[in-house]
Amino acid sequence: MNLTLFQRDDCPLCDDAYEQLLAAGVADFDPVWIDGDAALEAVYGARVPVLRREDTGAELGWPFDAGRVQAFISSG
Repeated sequence: MNLTLFQRDDCPLCDDAYEQLLAAGVADFDPVWIDGDAALEAVYGARVPVLRREDTGAELGWPFDAGRVQAFISSG
């Protein structure tokens, strides 16, 4: 499963999200920084960090913990 984490530079919440992904055992994901991308900033600017499943397009918005990440990736 491909996962994408939308985030910003110098974002403490994004750092926390990264830690929760690691705690959930998710080591393989694509980090996407939205800074400077007008289209991504329009969609995710006020919402980062956001984790997206590329297979379904489902998104998990912050706040989330390791348990919510595990449930999110296990859902169909």
